[in-house]
Amino acid sequence: MGTRKINPTSPGQRGMIKSDYSEITTSTPEKSLLQPIRKTAGRNNTGRITCRHKGGGHKQAYRIIDFKREKFGIEGEVKTIEYDPNRNVRISLVVYADGEKRYILTPNDLKVGDKIVSGPEADIQTGNALPLELIPLGTVIHNIELIPGKGAKLVRTAGGGAQLMAKDGNYVTIKMPSSEMRMVRKECLATIGVLGNAEFKNLKIGKAGRTRHLGIRPTVRGVTMNPCDHPHGGGEGKTGPGGNPKTPWGKPALGRKTRKVKKASDKLIVRSRKR
Repeated sequence: MGTRKINPTSPGQRGMIKSDYSEITTSTPEKSLLQPIRKTAGRNNTGRITCRHKGGGHKQAYRIIDFKREKFGIEGEVKTIEYDPNRNVRISLVVYADGEKRYILTPNDLKVGDKIVSGPEADIQTGNALPLELIPLGTVIHNIELIPGKGAKLVRTAGGGAQLMAKDGNYVTIKMPSSEMRMVRKECLATIGVLGNAEFKNLKIGKAGRTRHLGIRPTVRGVTMNPCDHPHGGGEGKTGPGGNPKTPWGKPALGRKTRKVKKASDKLIVRSRKR
């Protein structure tokens, strides 16, 4: 994937950087792997806004991605590489030898016509999925399961890649892209390679309209509001928060921990990314 700068023919185009979509081979998704997305505009089942700044956006359909990779021993061929509006990494349509079609996340160097396979007998090559205990140390992987058979939960974003560092008993140690070191059960599946579209981080939206196309509505600063609308509001002229920053509901906005319980998987973290 590459990027391209847009000629500054208007203020909105100045500084805009887009993807060149050179790796995309088709613009028509597989209909059998689509699901409709019902827009909520940030509202819950009672109609109240529970997530601000959502609404509008382009109409989208969800692509059903195979995060489990449980078709062991059945070879599949990559037919197309497609754009997915729901994620920042490209997806590939794989047609297996038994005729079934599935979408997978596209790693670097995976091309149309390549063959992939899942299972303990699979070779160590890009796109193949194997149990962690059978992957050599130092291998770069993505699409990693946390619980065997539950589907991949880790390293699924554009340019993401984790490294297998050690094996000890029933667990293997993985270095995450965030530099966190954590242990995962050796039976969990992972896919070989680094995810593509790493240039996604270099894109620049350029204008407000593109943000609206993504379904993101404007964010109004608290200091521009009235005192009845926000703790930062009011005052003559431009004024700051007047103390610690707060949310619209008066809670501390920065620095305060909001997590109440620890996850069971936290005990498997060897080295935190925050230290």
